[in-house]
Amino acid sequence: MIIVTGGAGFIGSCVVRTLNDAGRADIVIVDDIATTDKWLNIRNKKYIKYVHKDTFLDELPSYTGVDAIIHMGAQSSTTEKNFDYLWKNNFEYTKALWNYCAEKQISFIYASSAATYGNGTQGFDDRMDIDKLLPLNGYGYSKQIFDQWVKHQATVYPKQHVGLKFFNVYGPNEYFKGSMASMVFHGYKQIQETGSIKLFKSCNPQYEDGGQLRDFVYVKDICSVIFWLLNNPEVNGLFNVGTGKAQSFKELAMATFHALELDTKIIYIDMPEELKEKYQYYTKAEMSKLYDAGYDLPFMDLEAGVKDYVLKHLRKGYLTY
Repeated sequence: MIIVTGGAGFIGSCVVRTLNDAGRADIVIVDDIATTDKWLNIRNKKYIKYVHKDTFLDELPSYTGVDAIIHMGAQSSTTEKNFDYLWKNNFEYTKALWNYCAEKQISFIYASSAATYGNGTQGFDDRMDIDKLLPLNGYGYSKQIFDQWVKHQATVYPKQHVGLKFFNVYGPNEYFKGSMASMVFHGYKQIQETGSIKLFKSCNPQYEDGGQLRDFVYVKDICSVIFWLLNNPEVNGLFNVGTGKAQSFKELAMATFHALELDTKIIYIDMPEELKEKYQYYTKAEMSKLYDAGYDLPFMDLEAGVKDYVLKHLRKGYLTY
């Protein structure tokens, strides 16, 4: 049996799809769907049980036959202001799952975040000393403190323990995320509504408007990494998951128009004041650590990933994966 927390969410539900496609249906989905539309992400999946995240930790000791916990559940909003909630949900909850997996000697794969790197002045290398990182927001810090807890305070370890620092993930099943959904999703909607895409102007003279750079990674490639890890339980550690290439928001917008065979029309708007001091202008994953561990599958480039997302999912009424 495999437990997927956040299993109705963006990345988690795509992981469930990957497991289903590999013949696994012995899956427990843990989430907090409440009044959201996340239920749409699991209506086409095979699983044996859905458990609310608030009751799951109490139930967990009664479970038998668990092979792995894939922990994608978290408060993932970079604008969340309630740090006590972030601490409880992203740190304490993850620590409880780690300790369970250590006790039972099962695999534990969890989502860290590229947000732990902060403004990136020290680079985006997953081999560097994590104690030197300075996240720009509470979400990034809540992920950082768990990585540090593993480094300094963990005394027992799961059979397999892997943290994944996801970079800018886009793809199907993110439809419920509102403002936190990818620019591909928002751009597609804007094209349908107005024929154009709005991007933030740059407040940094080193970057032109629309020239802010990100490592955009397709969610289906994220799932391939996780599935590979499940099949290579000897691999442990903290790994970046990106393409290893920085591309601009302008390139992303152009890829969206190209997928629809439309001329590019971009409108630049002012960046909100609350984002100006916390905005990342550049991210690019250093990927050699994962490759050195044995991962050898290619990542989709931006043009191919956006085309797959737009044509197979967005243009088909936000078809789930």
